Order: sequence, then structure tokens, then C-alpha cells
Amino acid sequence: MQVHVLASGSTGNAVLLKFGPTRLLVDAGISARRIERGLAELGIRAADLDGILITHEHRDHINGLDVLVRRHQIPVYAREKTWEYIPCLHRLPLHCCNSFQGAFEIKGVWIEPFSTSHDAADPVGFAFSYGKKRCVLATDLGVVTPEVENALHNAQVVILESNHDLEMLHRGPYPPYLKQRIRSNKGHLSNHDAGKVLSRLKRSETMHVFLAHLSQQNNDPLLAKKTVSYFLSKAGCQIGDEVVLHLTFPDQTASLVSK
Repeated sequence: MQVHVLASGSTGNAVLLKFGPTRLLVDAGISARRIERGLAELGIRAADLDGILITHEHRDHINGLDVLVRRHQIPVYAREKTWEYIPCLHRLPLHCCNSFQGAFEIKGVWIEPFSTSHDAADPVGFAFSYGKKRCVLATDLGVVTPEVENALHNAQVVILESNHDLEMLHRGPYPPYLKQRIRSNKGHLSNHDAGKVLSRLKRSETMHVFLAHLSQQNNDPLLAKKTVSYFLSKAGCQIGDEVVLHLTFPDQTASLVSK
């Protein structure tokens, strides 16, 4: 299993997951050119992707979808309600557009979507299973519901939102309505809440956690890692042994290759 977070943040999100020979892209929120370049650096051609999975229709998750799909004829998977709000749908090749509701499989990878609490049409996270490997992506969620938490248990790799520091958001430059949106149950997950849920998760072996979708205005990577580490340590977790934390970035790839 390989995990490559090509970009993460409010300016765009894209994650490459490789399970055996199967290559999946979750979201295409940066330009097609950037995605192609990021994949090329990993020795992968965009045309070799087995599918693109869309979590929701916000621009920072679909910005490069139109060009990427038309150029390379890649299958795309999204919830039916999400498709209704994707503005480039009418330009995409019909044979590339696929809908899902429950669990489904792409070339040996079992994919379980789960609903998330965010201000989009029908947002989801994904749990991927391949052999004994399990990877879960849960970003853009204002609150961790029991459904989300259940999906996160016993994963070897977790990509979890750690969007903002509560104090930085409170003192930051955003207008009150935007601060309220971010703090709401349909907004984004704070460092504090990310740390709390991670401290509760069951682990059958070492869990690698990518802290994702960090705000450039209302967070700091080292602060996010420090806050999450505090809650894990408070729960008796050995950082670097039981849980390994990885930072993600808006403009560079963060990777993990697991045997």
C-alpha cells in the first residue's frame, strides 16, 4: 500500500492511493497539470489511474476534474446528489461518470463510503480495504459522527482533517460568519477534535495518521501535530510507536509506502 497526499488544504486536495497494481485518486482539487506532474514524480501516468473518487463537490476537491477526465478518459465515482452539483458534469464523457451509494469494488480494492457532516450536497469519506490493509480518508467534516469513528477503527493509515486551531481561528482575520461556518457541525474539524477522536480509536498495529486540510490562516503544522500529540499522549499512546503522525501540505507531496 502506498499513500501520496499530492496536495491538502483550502487551495486544493488530491490523494493518490496505490493498492498492489490498482491506482486510485481521491479528489482532483488542484489543476490537471499539477496532478499530472505529481503523479509523474511518482512514476505514474494519469492515464493509468483506475478511478477518481470524489468526496464532495466543493471547488477545492474538483478543480482539475474536468480537464483530467476529458484528457485521459478516467472513470469517476461520486454520489448521485454530488453529481447534480458538479458544474463540469455536462462536459465529461458519459462513460466515465459512475454513481455509488453503498460499498463497491474497483480492481480488487473494496471501498466503503461513509457520510460526513459538511455543508455539501452528500459528502462522504472512504474506507479502503485490500487484503489485510485498511486506509481511511475523512476530511471536510464539522463533527465526528459515530459512523465516521467506526470507519476509522483499526486502520493502518488514516487521513484525517486537522483544519484549525481554535484560538487562531478566534483571533484570526476571517469575518464572523465564516468563523461560525468553520466551527459549526457542518464546517471543519479542529486540531482539538482530531486529537480527541484519534485518542479513542482501536488499533491492531501501528497507525500512520496524515493530518490533513490544515488551514494556512488558522493553523500551523507544528501546532496541529503538538495538539494532536497531547491528546494521544494523555490517553497513554506512544507517539512514533503506536501512532505515527505525518503532516500534509498545500504545495508538496507527503508520502508513505507500506509493505
